[in-house]
Amino acid sequence: MEDDGGERSSFVIGLIENRAKEVGVAAFDLRSAALHLSQYIETSSSYQNTKTLLQFYDPMVIIVSPNKLAPDGMVGVSELADRFYATVKKVVMARGCFDDTTGAVLIKNLAAKEPSALGLDTYYKQYYLCLASAAATIKWIEAEKGVIVTNHSLSVTFNGSFAHMNIDATSVQNLEIIDPLHFNLWGTSNKKRSLLHMLKTTKTAGGSRLLRANLLQPLKDIETINARLDCLDELMSNEQLFFGLSQVLRKFPKESDRVLCHFCFKSKKISNTVMGVDNAKKSQLLVSSIILLKTALDALPLLSRVLRDANSSLLANVYKSVCENEKYAAIRKRIGEVIDEDVLHARVPFVARTQQCFAVKAGIDGLLDIARRSFCDTSEAIHNLANKYREDFKFPNLKLTFNNRQGFYFSIPQKSIQGKLPSQFIQVLKHGNNLHCSTLELASLNVRNKSAAAECYLRTEVCLEELVDAIREDVSALTLLAEALCLLDMIVNSFAHTVSSKPADHYTRPEFTDDGPLAIEAGRHPILESIHNDFVPNNIFLSEASNMVLIVGPNMSGKSTYLQQVCLIVILAQIGCYVPAHFATLRVVDRIFTRMGTVDSLESNSSTFMTEMKETAFIMQNVSQRSLVVMDELGRATSSSDGFAIAWSCCEHLLSMKAYTIFATHMENLSELVTVYPNVKILHFDVDIKNNRLDFKFQLKEGLRHVPHYGLLLAEVAGLPSLVTETARNITSRITEKEVKRMEVNCLQYQPIQMAYHVAQRLICLKYSSQDDDSIREALHNLKENYIHGRL
Repeated sequence: MEDDGGERSSFVIGLIENRAKEVGVAAFDLRSAALHLSQYIETSSSYQNTKTLLQFYDPMVIIVSPNKLAPDGMVGVSELADRFYATVKKVVMARGCFDDTTGAVLIKNLAAKEPSALGLDTYYKQYYLCLASAAATIKWIEAEKGVIVTNHSLSVTFNGSFAHMNIDATSVQNLEIIDPLHFNLWGTSNKKRSLLHMLKTTKTAGGSRLLRANLLQPLKDIETINARLDCLDELMSNEQLFFGLSQVLRKFPKESDRVLCHFCFKSKKISNTVMGVDNAKKSQLLVSSIILLKTALDALPLLSRVLRDANSSLLANVYKSVCENEKYAAIRKRIGEVIDEDVLHARVPFVARTQQCFAVKAGIDGLLDIARRSFCDTSEAIHNLANKYREDFKFPNLKLTFNNRQGFYFSIPQKSIQGKLPSQFIQVLKHGNNLHCSTLELASLNVRNKSAAAECYLRTEVCLEELVDAIREDVSALTLLAEALCLLDMIVNSFAHTVSSKPADHYTRPEFTDDGPLAIEAGRHPILESIHNDFVPNNIFLSEASNMVLIVGPNMSGKSTYLQQVCLIVILAQIGCYVPAHFATLRVVDRIFTRMGTVDSLESNSSTFMTEMKETAFIMQNVSQRSLVVMDELGRATSSSDGFAIAWSCCEHLLSMKAYTIFATHMENLSELVTVYPNVKILHFDVDIKNNRLDFKFQLKEGLRHVPHYGLLLAEVAGLPSLVTETARNITSRITEKEVKRMEVNCLQYQPIQMAYHVAQRLICLKYSSQDDDSIREALHNLKENYIHGRL
């Protein structure tokens, strides 16, 4: 397969839907030869679930059927691709290509695991849409790339996304997981303000892609999360292991995971006259892949030495499944029989070209040896030509440089040139303080040198045919190695590096329970704390007895930052990383929903309020008991009475669903929810008023605090004329006077119920406590005393 470089997307996605609002997705990763199948019912008219998956895969090609018809009120996946992914290549394939029977046969033949292990034997009739998408996707890849996928080489995951936390596309944007908000306005210098770029200290492209995938779809399995956290514990307590792993991982090539796809795909047999130069390029990539594989296998003994005494289950499993696997030694031995021992992976273009030409041992192929002789002769002639020009034209500083596109060219410092450059030099380009140029002799030698190198690649490929077929037999072992290296890169170079680079005890290990509370003590915003040294930490406590928190406070007091902070801490915890807090215990969250910001959506012809309602509708339709819902300023984009009614009814619905909810609002009337629902808690951000100015403390405190006319104070700071603000103050004081008194009366009546409920809440928390019996007895005694004396 062609090298599509770096971290750019390598996913080809097939999409198809039926009239029952079901969507089938097949995502084929060309880089790691993996196929991810998903099928689900689309619950949103704006295709939020599909958008979320597309954002996760970030495809380079989207394959759809020509039929644009969709269920009533829905846009259809084809139109979705046109509207939101205009920059992505879209391929329309005939409906007949989306054949689920063909898809099932292909998966059976190509999957590395037995179809029964994937659940396909049982459910293939039920999940026919994703199999149809798989058929079209594989057909397009084989036709477009000119390859055949080899049998039992594909890593297939079925309904893989449902084993992970789901974060919809809007929430990914609101929480600044991948890119910061207003990324287009701020430019690339602002990239560090996203969670991905804060954590992105990985050393390989595969590690970076795994980190991105984990942030977009964190884990839900407590056992897997704890295995990662145990590994992190060991790395933090054992410096020798941490630094040893960091050093060893640098010995593996950055492209280790990409190399594997060369062994999962076989080129179709096409005559050289048809393929031409492209064939030489494919041969070059194959030779490069073998050298990369050899370099990776050479580094395995070093990894084995470092991991031998590791205790955590994750590192022990890597040692057992990779370091003790005899298949790697067998592959290394086969490679050693054909490939020269001195050949190493090189990044410098000409060194890499030379290494590839001399990869195969001498004497194996006569034609290859002749091609090498020609390559050496032309390379030597080019260097002699450079020496000749240095003497003839008195250019002692003339440099001979090389890149893959141009071949050899000369680089001459401008200060070395007296007067005009001699006429022999052609194709002159200014590059900084140097002139890049060529001559007719050099151009002629370049052509011969390139031709000799191409012949070397082709002859080398012939010599390697048998070796490559042998390697293909153990392709699953190579896939395992790539996955292990990506995982180690993420945990060691990202998680452990991030935690170790912060002050001691700044990050802590989160604890997980099945149905316990979400409790974070002194939590901090992971992105903003690296920008602001004086960041103020805050707590959160949500449980089944107190599952909704209402947060009130003036604009700019820190509500939105706090909402974002809680979500990011949950995401960090569920990818298996330490979190920025003194203490954290969580129940596993299955979905995060956010409703933040007020922006018109011109693309979908939606006003601010309409956009707000669409986002809220998506939350209300999909929320579950194990979801975390974060809502900022719901209902402020329409009339105050309608906005208040919508906000109140949404709160009631979320309370009935028992989802953990944090709801920030300026509507102080909403605080009356606590008089009806004892499982609602009110918090406020502390603000002092000095000389008619707001002094923000950014500290979260319990209860409702009325800050009079904070909107008017901010309006004065913004420069609104004093006459206008004075008139506004008179109007609002008359409106709110009666309202405040009524709310105070309600809260006084509610106090005894709240005290009783607090006792019940603490008893539920003690139920999930891991403390010993004596500590629990003492806690019960203190609870009783506090209740009697009204100190709850």
